[in-house]
Amino acid sequence: MKEDKKITPYKDSQLNKKKQVEQMFDTISGNYDGLNRVISLRMDLKWRKKVVKAIAATKPESILDIATGTGDLAIKFANETKATRIVGLDLSNGMLEQARIKVKDTKLQNKIEFIQGDSEALPFDDNSFDAITVSFGVRNFENLEKGLSEILRVLKKGGLFIILETSVPTKFPFKQGYHIYSKNVLPLVGKLFSSDKVAYKYLSESASVFPHGEVLNNILKKIGFIQVEHKPQTFGVATIYSATK
Repeated sequence: MKEDKKITPYKDSQLNKKKQVEQMFDTISGNYDGLNRVISLRMDLKWRKKVVKAIAATKPESILDIATGTGDLAIKFANETKATRIVGLDLSNGMLEQARIKVKDTKLQNKIEFIQGDSEALPFDDNSFDAITVSFGVRNFENLEKGLSEILRVLKKGGLFIILETSVPTKFPFKQGYHIYSKNVLPLVGKLFSSDKVAYKYLSESASVFPHGEVLNNILKKIGFIQVEHKPQTFGVATIYSATK
């Protein structure tokens, strides 16, 4: 299995990956939403909609959205579920500031709690949430298994855990098209949104080496999750994983 530990945003930095990821997302936070829409050709909206539908079907009272970023998914949970407690957690305060701006002076301001925190040391008691999600964030964990273990700890028994993450298509011609796009098109898109070229190079590289499909399923099972399954999206460029405790 390929490891993601050596793929870091700023390879010449003395900071560890966790601090580098925080720094990177602080830098690109103002452009992050636009980047997502362009890179995914707006398909990320469709993928998130599927995540919300799956979570809403379980009628959770409490939801934790890890790597919440600018709060897109947490806001959808607030609008489309009856959960009374919704927490969006992220390492980057810059991203969280964008999330807070979105809900400021709206009815959602007091419905969602946005907090800065580390996914590998979650500031919650055991069995705290009925549902937990991570969208486009697990590949940024410094220690994947530690982060997943923390998620299992704070998830209630019978609770639903969903990951939405990029993946690499395996079938022709989508596999070849993906590599052409990530190597040639993505860097150009990055230049349109930020002068931080290294950040977008990292996003592309980390996606290409991160374990996906059955490999990630096996890691989830090793941690202790049950009923683990995955569903590739849009020819395999993204995958939705679900598991329970």
